[in-house]
Amino acid sequence: MLTHLTLENFKAWRKADLTFGKVTGFFGENSTGKSSLLHFLLMLKQTRDATDRSVVLALGGELDFVSLGTFGDVVHRKARRVRWSLDWTLPEALCLQSSSGRRYQQNSLRAECEVACVGGDAQARHLRYSAGDDVEVWLQRRPGSESFELKASPGFEFEKRRGRPRVMQPGPVKGYQFPRETKKGFQDTDVLDDLEAAYEDLMDSIYYLGPLREHPRRHYHWSGTKPRDVGRRGEHTVDAILAARDDREKSGRVERGGNKRTFERAIAWWLEKLKLIHEFSVEEVGDASNLYRAMVRTSASAPPTALLDVGFGVSQVLPALVLLYYVPEGSTVLMEQPEIHLHPAVQSGLADLMLTVAGVRDVQIIVESHSEHLLRRFQRHVAEEKASADDIKLYFVSSPDGTAQAADLLLNEYGEIENWPDHFFGDEMGEIAAIAKARLKRRMGGGTCPTM
Repeated sequence: MLTHLTLENFKAWRKADLTFGKVTGFFGENSTGKSSLLHFLLMLKQTRDATDRSVVLALGGELDFVSLGTFGDVVHRKARRVRWSLDWTLPEALCLQSSSGRRYQQNSLRAECEVACVGGDAQARHLRYSAGDDVEVWLQRRPGSESFELKASPGFEFEKRRGRPRVMQPGPVKGYQFPRETKKGFQDTDVLDDLEAAYEDLMDSIYYLGPLREHPRRHYHWSGTKPRDVGRRGEHTVDAILAARDDREKSGRVERGGNKRTFERAIAWWLEKLKLIHEFSVEEVGDASNLYRAMVRTSASAPPTALLDVGFGVSQVLPALVLLYYVPEGSTVLMEQPEIHLHPAVQSGLADLMLTVAGVRDVQIIVESHSEHLLRRFQRHVAEEKASADDIKLYFVSSPDGTAQAADLLLNEYGEIENWPDHFFGDEMGEIAAIAKARLKRRMGGGTCPTM
């Protein structure tokens, strides 16, 4: 699970220092930098997935999670470098063995990196891993040189292989890997592989659903494959539902209170709880046809209807719902504006869904949203003691001078935000006052309205 991120000079962010909870929400006005925080994590993920080791940062193209342009497009204003550190906890303790043979059990890690523009090209200039207070390994660039040196905390010093130079070149690879030359130049470098593998596991555990969802189709062709997720636009949602039927790990789910439901029943139950439909199912059109249709009943007395023929809201919330139950337990799910096209009551219900999944399935959720209803329901859960204020991290993002800032909203045990920013969701009191003034003016027959 992600626990902390520091970020310097990425897009609208000159500096960000963020702590994550089981559920983390970024709220604020348009174009303030909220989405950039999710896009940064997705950039790291697609960099890990890149097959080309020469790629420093995979900024993406049309088929990637995000397409960020050039390195010059992602650095803040005239800055020439991006720097970050990422902290996370591990699902199981990692055993790291020092060069002296001593073993260290670690439950959390930190990775730090710096990428700079050098001669027009992006180059990784720094890489450091830390595990607790005992383990630290890093690549250090020698002053005035383009060569790098492998360094480590006491007890983890690496012995140079005979005939190999101590100074290494090139530098870090893909923002998280030590170059092959380093591993060839020193003995007992298994710890480097262990640290890189833990980072890759973290990136592999991150899933994403974008703000724009694919329109429902009348028929879906499924060849029996098992998608990794529902797709960034929800295009694999029905495939995931069908694949879960045969997956023993996903065939049963336990809800809060110990109620057991199959995967499909859990999905249908939530759609009914959100008051979107009465019944949901995915049916094969004909035996062995591999063609399926998503069917719903809008009420107990209504006939079955194709998903395509009902309100747009169901098809918009379905990918989010399926993704949260489909990903492995312990995953981190990133969502952009899951409330789009949804009724306010359903937006509130999304908060119920997120907190339930976070508690029951140990899934971490990081959401970027404009929904006041979503935030208010988070507050209510804390006030009613259904969730802890420590499990929910809320931020208000603004950019008064074009530079993004994140205000940590202090949520107390009663669900109250103690540092509510001005005009968080617009000028609510101003709107109420304006309506009252207009009403009074009309009642007075159009005369001058007294100052309120």
